[in-house]
Parts: sequence; C-alpha cells; structure tokens
Amino acid sequence: MEQLAVAGQPVDFSVIALFTRASITVQIVMVVLVLASFWAWAIIIQKFITFAAARREADKFDRAFWSGEPLDDLFDTIGDTPRTAPERIFAAGMGEWRRSHRDDGGLIAGAVSRIDRAMNVAIGREGDRLNAGLPFLATVGSTAPFIGLFGTVWGIKNAFEEIAVSQNTSLAVVAPGIAEALVATALGLLAAIPAVIFYNKLSGDADRLTGNHEAFADEFSTILSRQLDEA
Repeated sequence: MEQLAVAGQPVDFSVIALFTRASITVQIVMVVLVLASFWAWAIIIQKFITFAAARREADKFDRAFWSGEPLDDLFDTIGDTPRTAPERIFAAGMGEWRRSHRDDGGLIAGAVSRIDRAMNVAIGREGDRLNAGLPFLATVGSTAPFIGLFGTVWGIKNAFEEIAVSQNTSLAVVAPGIAEALVATALGLLAAIPAVIFYNKLSGDADRLTGNHEAFADEFSTILSRQLDEA
C-alpha cells in the first residue's frame, strides 16, 4: 500500500480509502461505474454461453435437416414446442406450409410468400434474442468515460476548494484530492474498454448467427418451391 506522510500522519492511498474520502457525488459516480462494469461482464459471459449453445444447436439441427429424413417426419418430431432457434424457424415455415394446403390437397395461392414471411418473423424474433443486452454494452462503452470524467472534474473542483480554504498548495495537501478524483476516470475506462471490445465481438457473432438463420430459411424456401414446381 502506497502511503504519503502529511503533517506526520500517513495517508492511505488504497482504492477503498480513496473512495471513503471522496465527496458523495464522486462516490455515487464510482458506485454507478462499478455496477455498470459488473452488469456488463455478466452480459458478456451470458452471451458467450448463449452463442456457444446456439452454434451447437444449429450444427445439430443441420445434421438432422440434411440427413434425408422426410421434412414432415422431422416436423412431427419437433412437435408444437420447438426448443431451439433453428427448430423455431423451421417450425414456422413448415407450419405455414401445412396450413397452406386445402382439404382436397391443393395449395392455397401465395403459399411461398407466406412461408417466407413466417420464417422472416421467426428470424426477427431470434435476432432480438441474440442482440438482447448488447445495447447496454454499447451504452456503457460510450458513456462510462464521460461519467468517470465528470466524477474527476467534480473531485478536482473539491480539491481546489480545499486548497483555497487551507491556503496550502503543497503537494502533500493537493495529492490526496487529485488521486481521489482520478479514480473515477480510471473506473470509467475500466468499465468502457471491455464493453466496447466485447460489444463489437458479440455483435459480429450475433450477425453471423442471424445470417446463418437467413441462409437456412432461403434453402428451405427453395426446397419447398421446388416441390411446388414438381407438383
């Protein structure tokens, strides 16, 4: 622990000591930044787990879809409660395909466009799930440095006011107040840097997963169109 003697008394420069000596405004800024950092890391960890599971689910469904099993049988196996994103997209398209058949076996006009719309709606919902929480990372990455800077400016203001009151400009008097103020900026950067890095990484992963869903929907729509042309 770094210490500085002031008037014969050691000054504690640990983070906790700097926090307790700071003004209430700076303390609130520090608490907000620490909470934002913890929340951001919780989202980051949760997203890595979610995206890894989504990739495994997509690979598993692709193997089932291209295994040669009849699509009707695959749809019946999934049932009314699909559990994964690929299954929900497939179920949306296949459900609309079945609803588009008349009792006599004929197909209602405009079936392909309705199937495409149904899958696009399902893809949109899955995209919302994938991107949930990412706006918070973007907000932390863009605002945390400024929040920390506000705390620093406020802390330095208080430090200069104390200097004016004590009429003592020695470094031993100035240093503690400046150090307390700078902790706010450090916390702002500590929250913002990981948030920006992982927002870009996770946003790209979400886009790739959504792109895979869209590619599957296009392939599935092509298969159904081919069956219509052969009918």
